[in-house]
Amino acid sequence: MIKLRLRTKFLLLLLMVSATVTAATLWLVGRTVRAEVRRQIAEDLRNSLVVFRSFQRQREITLASLAELLAGLPSLKALMTTQDAATIQDASAGIWRLAPSDVFVLADRAGKVVAIHTAPPGITRGDAQKLLNASLRADQPSFWWYAAGHLYQVFLRPIYFGHPEDGSTLGMLGVGHEISETVAREVSRIASSQVAFFYGQSLIASTLDPMQEPELGRVMAADLSDMGSSAPAEIRLGGETFFASMVRLDPNVSPFVRLAVLESYDQASMFLDHLNRRLLGLGILAVLAGTAVVFAVSFTFTKPLANLVAGVRALEEGNFEYPLMSRANDETAELTVAFDGMRKNLQRTQSDLVAAERLATIGRTASSISHDLRHPLTAVVANAEFLCEDDLNPAQREELYREIRTAVDQLIDLVDSLLEFSQARHSLRRVFGSVGDTVKQARSKVMAHPGFHSVTISIDSEGRCETWFDARKVERALVNLLRNACEFVPRDSGLVSVSVREAGHQVEIRIQDNGPGVPGPIREKLFEPFVSYGKQNGIGLGLAIGQKIFRDLGGEVCLESSQPGKTVFRLTLPILVSEDETVSV
Repeated sequence: MIKLRLRTKFLLLLLMVSATVTAATLWLVGRTVRAEVRRQIAEDLRNSLVVFRSFQRQREITLASLAELLAGLPSLKALMTTQDAATIQDASAGIWRLAPSDVFVLADRAGKVVAIHTAPPGITRGDAQKLLNASLRADQPSFWWYAAGHLYQVFLRPIYFGHPEDGSTLGMLGVGHEISETVAREVSRIASSQVAFFYGQSLIASTLDPMQEPELGRVMAADLSDMGSSAPAEIRLGGETFFASMVRLDPNVSPFVRLAVLESYDQASMFLDHLNRRLLGLGILAVLAGTAVVFAVSFTFTKPLANLVAGVRALEEGNFEYPLMSRANDETAELTVAFDGMRKNLQRTQSDLVAAERLATIGRTASSISHDLRHPLTAVVANAEFLCEDDLNPAQREELYREIRTAVDQLIDLVDSLLEFSQARHSLRRVFGSVGDTVKQARSKVMAHPGFHSVTISIDSEGRCETWFDARKVERALVNLLRNACEFVPRDSGLVSVSVREAGHQVEIRIQDNGPGVPGPIREKLFEPFVSYGKQNGIGLGLAIGQKIFRDLGGEVCLESSQPGKTVFRLTLPILVSEDETVSV
């Protein structure tokens, strides 16, 4: 589980709050602005339609006046009296040029087209005849003529012979404007929107990108009824979003002639993206500034706590003098003062406990040492007194001397054991030799003890097992371990086995006995000084000294396993190729 410091929690909390506020602001502003953009587009589309209707009425008035004017020209009336189609076709070109129009049609009194002029070439004479016949049957001011992909708004006016009140007609005049790309651009400029003209479901002209026109045609063909004058419809053209409204230019004509007015939502919302980027930048700046402020504030408040935590860790390592930071008149200062007082009390208590433990240790050590010294000294004194007798033969004197020598050796061994803890690693006297030979020497010394003659000690050696080591000290450690084993095994069936072998880059020694095993309460502190169990005359230094010797040589001593009938101690020594080789302990 990840542990976060208080300062980190402050910073993370600020980042979460700032990010939430920034995201909520962006969402709210974006939603409000998008709704406003939609409302503004809808309003613009309605205004565009109003403007177009005004423009369309003006165009219709102009076309109607033009048709009326041309129909009353004397030159045109005179030309129509000729009743010759070829003459009328040629001579009417001059009259057509008098006023701008995209289509100019003349028909005789029977309704037959006798002249037609278009700019640019578009509708043919045959198409004009069919459209004129259909228009003559309707009673309306203007007509929409569509042929060969061209759409015209045409005004028809009769050509009278004399006054219109006489009702004598010479023919029919038709003039009109084509709904072309030029007209679409002009309407787009006036309406400030994209426009598209439809005749039925056919797209006639538009100001959209040519790549978008086929898709617009499919969209409009799918559903043209939902784009009335109410709410604009949202459509997608070439990956761009538009809002579109549609108006019928002449409700009485079928197929319907429609004008679609479109506003690009993506272009209109570009400023929203720009606003979002600005808000995001401001949000990031706010987060950074807030982080700096919170860092400074949290550092001011958490620095004393960090110092106090460092003081606690130092106290855990035994450092009672770690300097503590104290700020006046706040809870942290009170906590620091209380901790400092607790630390001083703990230091005094620890000093008292250490002193008491030292006294107790000295007492136990003195008691044990005095007990162990008393027996050899008693033997020395008694045998010395026996040596003063005059009636002793040389053999008796030799035996008494050996007993005195044995007691003195015991005293020397005890003193050496006590001095072992005060000697450093540089006191080692390494020699190159066989560890197996040292094991055999240790067994010989143990077997010389009269109480261990009934115990069987076997040695199994595998490999050369040669290295640089202090043979004398290793022998002492092995003697202590073998003596312990021999003291605890059964007297009638005691068995101690020692195996020596090379294992990788170290010599491994295992001492196994069939004793009752090491009791659980002392297994954890088995190698501590003055820990003894089940021995009347032991001071508890044998295993501690043995572990120290092997560790000084770069090895280790450990209790590998212990159970009734099988207790195994494992000892290791590194295999060194030279006396000066560094040993990592």
